Amino acid sequence: MKFIFFVLYVLQFLPFALLHKLADLTGLLAYLLVKPRRRIGEINLAKCFPEWDGKKRKAVLKQHFKHMAKLMLEYGLYWYAPAGRLKSLVRYRNKHYLDEALSAGEKVIILYPHFTAFEMAVYALNQDVPLISMYSHQKNKILDEQILKGRNRYHNVFLIGRTEGLRALVKQFRKSGAPFLYLPDQDFGRNDSVFVDFFGIQTATITGLSRIAALANAKVIPAIPVREADNTVTLQFYPAWKSFPGEDAQADAQRMNRFIEERVREHPEQYFWLHKRFKTRPEGSPDFY
Repeated sequence: MKFIFFVLYVLQFLPFALLHKLADLTGLLAYLLVKPRRRIGEINLAKCFPEWDGKKRKAVLKQHFKHMAKLMLEYGLYWYAPAGRLKSLVRYRNKHYLDEALSAGEKVIILYPHFTAFEMAVYALNQDVPLISMYSHQKNKILDEQILKGRNRYHNVFLIGRTEGLRALVKQFRKSGAPFLYLPDQDFGRNDSVFVDFFGIQTATITGLSRIAALANAKVIPAIPVREADNTVTLQFYPAWKSFPGEDAQADAQRMNRFIEERVREHPEQYFWLHKRFKTRPEGSPDFY
């Protein structure tokens, strides 16, 4: 593991364009060799985009593997590169939605779905904005220590363990006033989940967004990180959701999924397709994987 960290440290010295040529090659090799993950991606894309032919799904999945490789090989930048260099690779769009809410003393949840440029964007954002984030400890102690060190490199993040519960999160909200960076769009099992539509599929979706918004009296402001053609990243903010949360947690979860689906359709190659998003199925439904 320490050797991998050393390699990432060395990679951050490469010219940015060369680093991404290497990432493209690494992603293509991963597509060819990492068959279990490729199969998950193939299933996810077939379920979500049945209107595409096999050739298009294959092309998008190849691009996705390249985007995942960019994410992985950039960790040297996230962890070791000068803060100014990292920030120069990210631009904001409509960040005033976040700034105005914070200036007004509002509590804010940043809805931050799993797009592949999420780390690059958040390491830049955290230089300007303190953030609350949830963290799950890694089984590998060395990896866990390095990730935590990276998360805290700007001394501007408040980490809440996933086992600490919502009370600890709401307490930190009130104490720090920092926005909460929330990534709720993965399969967390049946607990605290409802089945709502996502790409026409009944999908286990946690109701945490509306629960936390209600408990903390917080606004939801989505943000989507998009990698551009030159491999820099644009972090786009969206207006705060009105009338959220509503009276129905299931309807709130559906609203969240609908928004995420719309953004995924704009940049399908950049969403996390290698995760078993549809692992938890409604009773009596067949297993996808």
